[in-house]
Amino acid sequence: MAQANKPFAVVTGASSGIGFQLAKQFAENGFDLLVTAEDVGIIDAADKLRALCNVEYAQIDLRSCDGVDELCEKIASCGVPVDSIAINAGVGVGGRFIETDLDEELDMIALNVNSSVHLAKHMAQKMVMQGHGRILITSSLAAIMPIPYQTVYAATKAFLLSFAQGLRSELQDTGVTVTALMPGATETNFFHRAGLDDTKIGVAKKDDPADVAKDGFRALMDGKDHVLAHSIKTKMQGAMADILPETTKADMNRPQSEPGSARH
Repeated sequence: MAQANKPFAVVTGASSGIGFQLAKQFAENGFDLLVTAEDVGIIDAADKLRALCNVEYAQIDLRSCDGVDELCEKIASCGVPVDSIAINAGVGVGGRFIETDLDEELDMIALNVNSSVHLAKHMAQKMVMQGHGRILITSSLAAIMPIPYQTVYAATKAFLLSFAQGLRSELQDTGVTVTALMPGATETNFFHRAGLDDTKIGVAKKDDPADVAKDGFRALMDGKDHVLAHSIKTKMQGAMADILPETTKADMNRPQSEPGSARH
C-alpha cells in the first residue's frame, strides 16, 4: 500500500518495455507505485518492482471507457494523492492501410488516443485541485513525421504530442506540468506486436528502453515540455523533421516500414 509520506506515481503500459522502465525510474527515485497493463505480465512486473518500493498493480484493458473508469477507481482506492502519472499504454499496427484490419486500428485509436484523453481529464482535474502534479504522455518521434505503413499509428502519436502541448499551456500557473516523451525506435515488443518483424525498422538496431525511460523521467521531473529520447540518431531525426516538408519525410520513412523491406 502506498505511504502518505512518499510521493506516489501511476504508470500505464508498465508490464514491459518503456513503461516498465519508467516505473523502475520512479521506484528508484523514492516513489510508491500503481502500475497497470492489460496483460498478465503486469503481475511479474509488480513483483520485480517490490524490491524497490511499495507497489499496487491492476490488470486492466484501457481500450474501453469502463476500463479507464476502473483504473480511476483503483487510483482513488490507494488513498493518497498522485504526484506523477505516466500515460504510456499504447500499441501499433503496421502494414498497407488498404489491407490492415480496421478493428485493430480502431482498437489502437481507442487505446492510444481515447484512453489517454480520458485518463488525463480525470488526473489533470485532480492535480489542479491539489495544486501540484506531473503528467508524462508517451508520444513518439513518429509524431513529427508521417510514416507510411504505420499511417494510423503515427497519426495517433501526432495527436498525443499536440494534446500534451496544448494541455501544458492550459495548465500554466496551476502547479501541474505536462511533458511529452518522444522516443525513436526502441527495443521493445512493439514491432513484433505491430506486425513489423519483416521490415527494415523491425530488424534495425534500436534504443534501450531503460535509457529512454531515464530521459523521460528526468524531463518530467525538470518540468520540460518534451524530450526526444534517447540516441543521437533520434535527436538528429527530430532536428531534420523540423525543416523537411511532410511529403519528403513520408517518402524517407516509407522504405523503413514497407512490408518485406527487411529482405532487401
